[in-house]
Amino acid sequence: MLFSQKAEALLGQLGIPSTLVAARGLREFQEANVLEVAEFGNAGRQHLLVPAAAKAWRNLKGSAIEAGVSLFIVSSFRSFERQAEIIKRKLSAFQSVSEVLSVSAPPCFSEHHTGRAVDIGTIGCPPLEAEFEDSVAFRWLQHHAESFSFIMSYPEGNEGGYQYEPWHWYYHIDPT
Repeated sequence: MLFSQKAEALLGQLGIPSTLVAARGLREFQEANVLEVAEFGNAGRQHLLVPAAAKAWRNLKGSAIEAGVSLFIVSSFRSFERQAEIIKRKLSAFQSVSEVLSVSAPPCFSEHHTGRAVDIGTIGCPPLEAEFEDSVAFRWLQHHAESFSFIMSYPEGNEGGYQYEPWHWYYHIDPT
């Protein structure tokens, strides 16, 4: 066994060979169990993060607002089961495992499980699209996010083999 029993079981249910995940060098993550609302999204959706990341997000967003920059959370914490549902939906739409894994982490391997990852959007830019890199918000994040302990996880040519995700940022200080 390469990974935890939970990871092996979920990968097996989805038909994703664990050897493929291992070959990509993907890191297994624990699922956060202490979460708080970092922000309310559309239709009152609660965007959950671990407390330290939620506080850092609110500080980052406040600083951005002071600079006249619009930022909001598109996606945050996701359970293992929710990630499995996302992968199942893509596979059911006849995307290959390779195609799916170029844009989505398999369950147990997503930074979103940690409650420390946010997909960020801005007004006037479609969510989760590479054109986010052309926004004022992205330029602001490039210059200021690190001072709030957020880093962009998936730059071009990233080690995980994921497509470039200028909208995905990770709170990299261990909150424990």
